[in-house]
Amino acid sequence: MSPRRQRVVVAACGAAAALAVLGVVWTAPGVSTTTWLTGVAVAFLLVLAAADPWLRRSRVSGLASDEQLDAAADALATALRRQWQAERDARGLTDPEPLPLRWAPADPALADEAVAGAAPHGRLDQVVGQFERLPRRRLVLLGAPGSGKSTVALLLLLGLLDRRRPGDPVPVLLSLASWDPAAEDLRTWLARRLREEHPALANAELYGSYTADLLVEQRRVLPILDGLDELPDRLWAKAVEGINRAVPRTRPLVLTCGRTEFRRAVARAGVVNGATVVELAPLDPQDVVDYLRASMPALAAARWEPVFLQLYGYRDERLTGALGTPLAVRLAELAYGPAGTNPTELFDRARFPDPATIERHLLDAALPAAFPREPVDYLPVTAEGWPAGRALRWLRFLAGHLAGTGRRELAWWELTGAVPRYGLALLTAVGLALVSAAGASLVLLLARAPSLVPLAAGGASCVVGVGALAATVSPRRGLPRTRRPGIAGSLLLGSAVAGAVGGAVFGSMFGTTAALVFGLGVAATTALRYALSSSTELTRAATPLAVFARDRAVVAMTSVVCGVGAGAVCALLFGSTTPHVVWSGFLAGLLAGFVLSVVSHGWWRFVVARAWLALRGRLPWRLMAFLADAHRLGLLRQSGTRYEFAHARMQDRLAEWPTPGGAEPARSAEPGFPTDIHPAAEQS
Repeated sequence: MSPRRQRVVVAACGAAAALAVLGVVWTAPGVSTTTWLTGVAVAFLLVLAAADPWLRRSRVSGLASDEQLDAAADALATALRRQWQAERDARGLTDPEPLPLRWAPADPALADEAVAGAAPHGRLDQVVGQFERLPRRRLVLLGAPGSGKSTVALLLLLGLLDRRRPGDPVPVLLSLASWDPAAEDLRTWLARRLREEHPALANAELYGSYTADLLVEQRRVLPILDGLDELPDRLWAKAVEGINRAVPRTRPLVLTCGRTEFRRAVARAGVVNGATVVELAPLDPQDVVDYLRASMPALAAARWEPVFLQLYGYRDERLTGALGTPLAVRLAELAYGPAGTNPTELFDRARFPDPATIERHLLDAALPAAFPREPVDYLPVTAEGWPAGRALRWLRFLAGHLAGTGRRELAWWELTGAVPRYGLALLTAVGLALVSAAGASLVLLLARAPSLVPLAAGGASCVVGVGALAATVSPRRGLPRTRRPGIAGSLLLGSAVAGAVGGAVFGSMFGTTAALVFGLGVAATTALRYALSSSTELTRAATPLAVFARDRAVVAMTSVVCGVGAGAVCALLFGSTTPHVVWSGFLAGLLAGFVLSVVSHGWWRFVVARAWLALRGRLPWRLMAFLADAHRLGLLRQSGTRYEFAHARMQDRLAEWPTPGGAEPARSAEPGFPTDIHPAAEQS
């Protein structure tokens, strides 16, 4: 459903609730309450009929047509351009200009002999033109860890999107870290990731059915696959074989991988068919000096002048080797940006005998420096000042959690896996039972029936707790859901049938007017859940915060509509002159709507898991704000609705250290990394 129709449905539900309450409390002379409510119900159904895409969906139940696939491809290109332009800006690839990366032909043994012409030399500003001039537009980009492979892939994607014409394949950048080539074909994985990252592809009204699958099968997407080396080494060969099967040599492709890892994969499975293989070169020291001078404040750059002198002419091979990648340069910028730091300590050959020790030191020093006590001009503004000790502990926990699951991508709704399944089910049920008990007690206190509070609180907590526990441990939870045709897939018919059934049951006990009020409330609640949980426009790329806000909005709106409906029913049955009864009915409906909504939603499980982990000090209470700030600071990067650490080396380094609650090592062998974080230091 498009955002315009979503807004229409939300406005219609709000207006129906308000008019129903008005009809119960006051109506115009000569107009009965029943007549008024009937008119409101009819008007509400007419609005739903105008916004309901089911009638059109029934005519496009077959495969998507070529025209619909063209429209989906164009909309997908727009969404990807917006998504990756924002990510490019967040990574600081526009101000200042990115480091000038260069590449050269890789070892000929790693390339397909059938490719005509030699692999090109090139620079970052030439990447799009050189890619389009390749014989088959198939490129494998190799490089050392942190050498900028992901940056080249991102800028290549944006360049291809800018040059794309209608009918051209849409370049799609995806991390291979979540692919299991032993269990899933590459085309199946591509289609699944498209559906996950762009749920509006399921909008059958606009794009037909099986749109994501057909975009992949008909070669309407150009896969840019980042990070073959992030897969387990046992899967490298299978991944290369799977890529060759899924993307024939006549179709364009981009693949990035580490130099050593790709050599081992080729030795086992052979080359990538028809691909040109190039390798990123180490950064030129002069380029490093120019970049640091441009990006640092004047005082910070002055502290670097002795280091710059050593970089000129390759006077210190340790420094030139360590600062030969964009990752190391960024870490150096963070580590020695704060006042009082002295980069000349890197001259100490006893502490730093080789480039590897310098790189580890930069990583260990940069992570705490990313969370200064006061705002500084070399870092973006964050939501709040996170204590460096606690922020580092939270990042370590997230890295350890990902390492334990074997993943590189972090989705907020998957953090429930950090709590044992049955423990989380029990916490979820207990939390919901306590909310229900408190709500039921407050309802009866407002209704001036304190004697029934113990019975109501106990009964509500037991019923809700047992129901929530059963729903949470159900074997069907977590299985993919498909939208059913017919009534279950119709906004109009689904809402009308649910409202009619609820109204009939309630009307059999309290009469026609009460049936209209209750049925209208049920219909509005059903319509809200349908509208707010459906896909939005494809041109609007999903983000982690947007998905979180949408789930929270579904719960809030459902609860409010149920509360308004129940309050109106109480006003009708007991009279508007007894406001305490009306308020107790509103609160009861609010509580019922909340319970029914969160039982079927993953949002509540995440809230409970976050609270449990925050109480144990493993994550912050404001987790989403922290993740957004870590992304803003360059420690995380965003890929659709998920986060990743800025580099796999950063995640691995953080995961090496015990998570909170475990035993700390006596002393770190690496200088600069804070192994012991004391509460007093955290408070400061």
